[in-house]
Amino acid sequence: MTFEEFKAKIQQRFQLMITGQTQLYLTDVSKDMIWDTYLNAYPEEERQGHNCNSCRQFLKPYANVVAIVNNQVTSMWDVECEEPFKNVAAYLNQLVISAPIRDIFVSDVPKLGTDHNFEQLEDGGVKRWNHFQVILPAQFVTRLQRGQSIEALQGAARDTRNVFKRSLDEISIDALNTTLELIEQNSIYRGAEFKGVVESFIKLKQVYDRFQLAYEKSNYCWVEYGKHGMTVTKIRGTAIGTLLVDISNGVELDVAVGAFERIMAPANYKRPTAILTKKQIEEAQLKLQEMGLVDSLGRRYAHVDDITVNNVLFVDREAKKAKAADVFNSLKEELPTNPKAYSKVEEVSINDFIEKIVPKAATIEVLIENQHTGNLVSLIAPAKSDAPSLFKWNNGFSWAYNNNVADSMKERVKAAGGNVTGILRFSIQWNDNGNNNIDFDAHAIEPNGTHIFYGGYRKPEMTSSSGQLDVDIRTPGTAIAVENITWINKSHMQEGEYTFFVNNYSSRLSNGGFTAEVECFGEVYSFDYPNNLKGNENIEVVKLNFSKTNGITIKKSLASNSVTKSSDVWGVKTNQFQKVAMIMASPNYWDGQGVGNKHTFFMLDKCKNPETPRGFFNEFLKEDLMAQKRVFEALGDKMKVAPSDEQLSGLGFSSTNKAHIVCRVEGAFTRVLKVNF
Repeated sequence: MTFEEFKAKIQQRFQLMITGQTQLYLTDVSKDMIWDTYLNAYPEEERQGHNCNSCRQFLKPYANVVAIVNNQVTSMWDVECEEPFKNVAAYLNQLVISAPIRDIFVSDVPKLGTDHNFEQLEDGGVKRWNHFQVILPAQFVTRLQRGQSIEALQGAARDTRNVFKRSLDEISIDALNTTLELIEQNSIYRGAEFKGVVESFIKLKQVYDRFQLAYEKSNYCWVEYGKHGMTVTKIRGTAIGTLLVDISNGVELDVAVGAFERIMAPANYKRPTAILTKKQIEEAQLKLQEMGLVDSLGRRYAHVDDITVNNVLFVDREAKKAKAADVFNSLKEELPTNPKAYSKVEEVSINDFIEKIVPKAATIEVLIENQHTGNLVSLIAPAKSDAPSLFKWNNGFSWAYNNNVADSMKERVKAAGGNVTGILRFSIQWNDNGNNNIDFDAHAIEPNGTHIFYGGYRKPEMTSSSGQLDVDIRTPGTAIAVENITWINKSHMQEGEYTFFVNNYSSRLSNGGFTAEVECFGEVYSFDYPNNLKGNENIEVVKLNFSKTNGITIKKSLASNSVTKSSDVWGVKTNQFQKVAMIMASPNYWDGQGVGNKHTFFMLDKCKNPETPRGFFNEFLKEDLMAQKRVFEALGDKMKVAPSDEQLSGLGFSSTNKAHIVCRVEGAFTRVLKVNF
């Protein structure tokens, strides 16, 4: 087979390849790799005869020009040839189509390569040399405008395609369908403006999700990105895109819609309908009926008679009768106690405390510190005792912490749209009583000095080490406020010293302090600063060293200079010892179960929750109910627990949160212990 015949096959194949196409592409193959593959494919004795500058100038820039046909990459080298060109075509074709697409192909000239040239021979004759060349039809030739370049056009196309693919990857079909329903029932402000965009993107997403392989998804994005308006292609960066991404990321629907409406709606806008779709409610109702769980929705406070003895770790056995002489002792006990006085007492782990100390105890008292107010917890029971369980465990009991959260500050951050599953997290919380409507700001300084706060590296901005502020509350009103800084990529994170502090951005004195958490590799450290902050005052919370292997080491942490004082909360006083009526594990660990995160509850004598807590939380529910999680989020809030004097309430501690409590244990003798969780 001659080179002229090989060249003709390539030209014919190229014309067939571009038939019906509107765009050609370049795969990510280096120029040197192309040329080396080309030469090395020839038998050794043939290589020098094909080491031609004109062919090199065609192959290096154009050999990796491809088309996408039926979502598969195809090249001009896909031809059947005889020797010595059989391997040349096969090797080049495999090299080119096995690489991912890098860019669109743009040319401002119609002729790619030099067809032939002539060489003057010494005997006066002339020799014609043939080379690779293909001709582009007019629709593939770009007339560059003043200031334009091929590289700039390729870069713009690449950026648009990447945004399009990111949108398809990050926006779920469930979020799209939910948003479309909200638009159709007029539940979001100016939603009708986005209906066509959402409908168009749904069609694209449905096709995209049918592809299983990464290269198929990539090819689809290259083909489709230029066929639709920028509002569709770059939907992720639009106002409706923020709503779609938030819903896809599991942000609660009312929070996600609220964020969208803060962009779109005037300050005095009132939503006309609830943020739930009719379809969602109907599906949730049907699922409950199918599972026989309708009667399980009713909730109430649990009381002593609900609990079986095998699920109780401790019950007070020394209820003493009051004596007249005890009145003076009672007054003494009501004096505030400084928790620092017990900083050097004997320490035990919660496991050793339960296994070795509790069985021999007659009475147990706990010292409730101000920082424990977030640990106040109530046990919740089903209104119908024989109703089947809604939950992942086999009983109908659940629990609710102070201010209606399932597990402390972390849940509030999550509800506000913050990431609580990163590598390192710094969260702050304030305005717990609704009277500290001030602008506190969380700050972090990375080892290289990068400063993360409201003025920079705020969502969606991210540092090179993957840190960002993703919850920023400026005017909490009467609501509990949180802010959150998190790092999500361990490999990108810097090792070394991190500093976290809180700034009172307001110019006036605050009416209270804040609490804070630092979490790394599942270990949580809690800090409390109860004092008022002056205007623009900074309070350093913690300085720590971070290691990718060992996690964090605290170098310096917040030292509160507050005066020890007692406050009334849930019928008990802080900074005083309170009698423990009962100790138990959380219901997900009853009867030998071990489902999820374990909590230990110290139910306190006379402790009464004045709130009407949620009936349940989504993280408790059976997996079969999660398809309708937004409806159950609303149901959990609607099925509030009615007030009751008969209840089991006290302090709860999670096994994953680093904390401690001081206990006074009376048995054969009295001892004071610091129990670590």
